[in-house]
Amino acid sequence: MTVPRPAPLALLAARLTDRDRRLMRAVWENRVLTTPQITALFFDSDDTAGKRLLILTRLGVLERFRPFQPHGLGTAPYHYVLGPEGAAVLASEAGEEPAALGYRRDRVLAIAHNQRLAHTLGVNDFMAGLGAFARRDPNAELVTWWPERRCTRMWGDAARPDAYGRWREGGRTLDFFLEHDTGTEPLDRIAAKLTGYAALAESSRISTPVLFWVESEQRETNLRERFRRHATAEAVPVTTGCRSGLAGCDDGPAGELWLPLDSAGPRLRLAFLCQHWPDLGPHRDGRTEVAQ
Repeated sequence: MTVPRPAPLALLAARLTDRDRRLMRAVWENRVLTTPQITALFFDSDDTAGKRLLILTRLGVLERFRPFQPHGLGTAPYHYVLGPEGAAVLASEAGEEPAALGYRRDRVLAIAHNQRLAHTLGVNDFMAGLGAFARRDPNAELVTWWPERRCTRMWGDAARPDAYGRWREGGRTLDFFLEHDTGTEPLDRIAAKLTGYAALAESSRISTPVLFWVESEQRETNLRERFRRHATAEAVPVTTGCRSGLAGCDDGPAGELWLPLDSAGPRLRLAFLCQHWPDLGPHRDGRTEVAQ
C-alpha cells in the first residue's frame, strides 16, 4: 500500500487539472480503477498515465495497491482508490465536508480485500471499454454511467443492476442495464433476476434492455436456455454478449457482440439494439409514465 503525503487544499488547487478532477470523480464513483482502465478513459499513452498517477498518489489525491496474483500470472496492475486529499477536494467542490461525501478511508481501502473485487473490476472494464471507444470515435459517447451503488439507491426495491448506462453512437441512443457475470453464480439464480426487471418495467412504465455480459460461449448458450424458460422472459428485452468475443473485436463492448434473446443472429453492435427493439423507452399505452 502506498502511503500518500497530505497536501493542503490551497496547494492542490494549483496542481490539479480538469482531467485530474474528472479522474478523481470516476475513481470515487466506481470505487476502484486499475491503471489500464484509467489510461483507456483519460490518457493517450501508458507512460503519460503512469507519470500522472504517481504524482496524484504522492499528493494524497489517490491511493493505490496491487492485489496478490497466483504464481505464473505476473504482477497485477496498480489499483487506485480515492485518497483523503481527493475526498477533501471533491467535498469542497460540492460545498460539503468529507464526511457528508460518505468517504471513510478504512472503507475505501477495504475494497482491496473484498471478495467482489474481481466483479467490480469486470464491470469497470466494460465502462472503460465504452469510454475508450468514445475517445477514438467523435460520433460515439458514453452519455451516462451509473455504478451499482447509485443503481441500488434508485431501483433497489425491484432490481439491482451492476450498472445503468446510456450509449450513443452514429445518431443512435440506447439506455441499458448491465449484469456482469463472473461465472460463479448458478444460472437459475441469474435467470431469476428477470423477475425484478419485469417488475421495474411495469412500475416505471419504461422498457429498458438488460445486457448480460458473460465469459464464454458455452455459458452464454446455457444461460439463454434458462432465460427462454423463465416466466417473464417476454416482458423484458434481454441480450447476451460474450467476453471471449473481445479478442476479435477492436471496438470493445460497443461492437458486434450482442445477441438479443428473441433473435438467432447475427450479433449486433450495442447501439443497434435500439433498432432491434423499436419500442424501448416509455410505454405508449396511455398510462402514467414515471421517468427513471
